[in-house]
Amino acid sequence: MKRAFLYAGQGAQKTGMGKDLYQTYPAFKAVYDLADSIKPGLCDVIFNNENEALTDTENTQPALCAFATGITKILEEKEIFPEAVLGLSLGEYSALMGAGVFSPEAVLKATSFRGRKMKEAGAGGDWGMSAIVGMDKDSIEKAASEAGCYPTNFNCPGQVVISGKRESVDKAGQLLKEAGAKRVIPLMVSGPFHTPYMKPAGDALKEFLPGIEMAPARCRVIFNATGDDGEVTPLVNQKDKIIDLLVRQVKSPVLMEKSLCLLLSEGFDEFIEIGPGKTLSGFVKKCAKAMDIKDISIKSLNTVEDIEDL
Repeated sequence: MKRAFLYAGQGAQKTGMGKDLYQTYPAFKAVYDLADSIKPGLCDVIFNNENEALTDTENTQPALCAFATGITKILEEKEIFPEAVLGLSLGEYSALMGAGVFSPEAVLKATSFRGRKMKEAGAGGDWGMSAIVGMDKDSIEKAASEAGCYPTNFNCPGQVVISGKRESVDKAGQLLKEAGAKRVIPLMVSGPFHTPYMKPAGDALKEFLPGIEMAPARCRVIFNATGDDGEVTPLVNQKDKIIDLLVRQVKSPVLMEKSLCLLLSEGFDEFIEIGPGKTLSGFVKKCAKAMDIKDISIKSLNTVEDIEDL
């Protein structure tokens, strides 16, 4: 079997995520404690989520990264490694950690910085985001252009997310309903992620990331901005290329459907989603169905029980 690790993105966060893992696995606890030392109070935010603090982008990003890193370290202790990694938006940083590019400390510092700068880039705006279900991509792109917003996540067959100023997103949603979209689902969002509005965050990352230590990837990495390996070769030091892809990613659409279909076409048949949640598992199933691929294994890791069952 060919195994890929999939890493969840923002929106997957849950109050108390990882508490059982924290109490059971020293490797997981070490990562959460490290995250708390880098961003003091983060563990309290994760476990208690007072005043919905976990939904604040500045907290969400390092919190989800800590969860993903902790589970990855448990898997490494069990000698379970991927042949390829892929993450959704923020999850791309966790994927790079899973590929050995970032150390736990480096990835937690990077995601803490990214969360802060993305929050700043979206501050003061009235932003919207909607998932469009059951409409072709060309129609979505046309409606978004007419309304003044952007397609930002090409998730799987039949599902694309649009983002931008709320009034523009609402207008595009109405146009798409009239054109025959099955559903237009407004999403909770604190910023216009993966749009040109995130350029200030991209510029900040371009200045910040060169100071973060990176090692050559030890396995294949599939990048959001390109939907493929972005010409990054395992075991070769290509820090500048990875930085460029991460800077592009924050202000460009996430090509998740293209990425998953690429892995499926290359014979990847074991997918381990490192959550929380099962969003990416659902995307894999829809992509596999569209490609008439049936013999695949998909597992989501969220709890101690999930890992023991693995």
